[in-house]
Amino acid sequence: MTAMCSHYNRFKTYLLALVFGVSSLALSTQAYAQAPDAAQIEKGTAVFDANCKQCHAIDEVVVGPALRDATKRWPSEAAILNFIKYPQKTIEGGNAYAKGLYDKYKQFMPNHDFLKDDEIKAVIAYIKNPPAKVEEKKTDAAGAEGAAKEAAPADNGVITYVLAALVLVLFLVLVVLGLLVSVLTKYLNSNTEGLDEDDKEVISQTLGFDKFFGSVAFKAAVGFVFFIMIAKAGYDKVYSVGIHQGYAPRQPIAFSHKLHAGMYEINCNYCHTGVYKAKSASIPSVNICLNCHNSIKTESPEIKKLYSAVEKNRPIEWVRVHNLPDLAYFNHSQHTKVGGVECQTCHGNIQDMEVVQQHSSLTMGWCINCHRETVVKAEGNAYYDKLVAMHAKKSKEPMKVENIGGLECSKCHY
Repeated sequence: MTAMCSHYNRFKTYLLALVFGVSSLALSTQAYAQAPDAAQIEKGTAVFDANCKQCHAIDEVVVGPALRDATKRWPSEAAILNFIKYPQKTIEGGNAYAKGLYDKYKQFMPNHDFLKDDEIKAVIAYIKNPPAKVEEKKTDAAGAEGAAKEAAPADNGVITYVLAALVLVLFLVLVVLGLLVSVLTKYLNSNTEGLDEDDKEVISQTLGFDKFFGSVAFKAAVGFVFFIMIAKAGYDKVYSVGIHQGYAPRQPIAFSHKLHAGMYEINCNYCHTGVYKAKSASIPSVNICLNCHNSIKTESPEIKKLYSAVEKNRPIEWVRVHNLPDLAYFNHSQHTKVGGVECQTCHGNIQDMEVVQQHSSLTMGWCINCHRETVVKAEGNAYYDKLVAMHAKKSKEPMKVENIGGLECSKCHY
């Protein structure tokens, strides 16, 4: 009986150990599965910024709802994935939460069926692990003005006063010298005894403006300066033919890049859909504008122009700002996607422009100089491996665009 009890106690101990081990393994596996994947979150951030940021934010309502804790409001991840891909179909299919979103915001989210499942899951991972909420420090206008005054250099006013004092001193010196000359001239004129004829002529002489302006030297100098000015103006006029740097036409709708691209950080790709994948960046159609403005600032006179265009079935007649001549070939995606050129390189600080203007000259010399200075971004692109190896044998300098045919005429003129 004692031996049987001993075996029973030993079996019970083994069973408890097994249960504890399996439970620990399950808990550790679950914790590992739920641990955020940094690479997936980073991928989700990139996909979110490219496709979702225009209408959604983590902590504020933009066009659609704020997304912090949004995953907790859906029954499953599969439901979220299906809604992102086919929102209208999900709403019409009777999903109560999706219908509630539509009733609140009065618009359909565009289909995102072009996104892969792993990309949507990455976005979900980003929403589950968003950046920490930043608490904004509120300062009143007086405090802000005081801070600005403290930040400004304190000696600017002092320098101005010093310069003004120096100018005043110089003026007083000139006045004193003029008075001294006048007094001495009168004194010498009243005491001419002992002075020879040359000294008397010096004392009595006056500035002859007629002789000065009528002299050959003066006329020659004026003619030379006039000729140089005419030649320079003519040269600048001829050289500027076809160059529209600074051109900022008035558009049919007052669209602010400073507001959209700057304040709201809307990706260029959202409006200019060909910026990374086509020869030209393309001009946004009316429906792209209405993705947001069917519910934002609908009473604005400028936005009403969009509705008018739809009613009349006519496009917005945007005025082109950047226009290369037909004899020059330029591929937008080759520069932005393959070359990794930032928009600001050619277009300037577009995010700060209320009215877009042509920032660069876009001349042939400007393009060639860029090809001479720009280093090819060959990392991670196997296409360039052999070219990099061949270039390394001849030069220790990094491979630039000119080294791979960037200065050949046929590259741009065909």
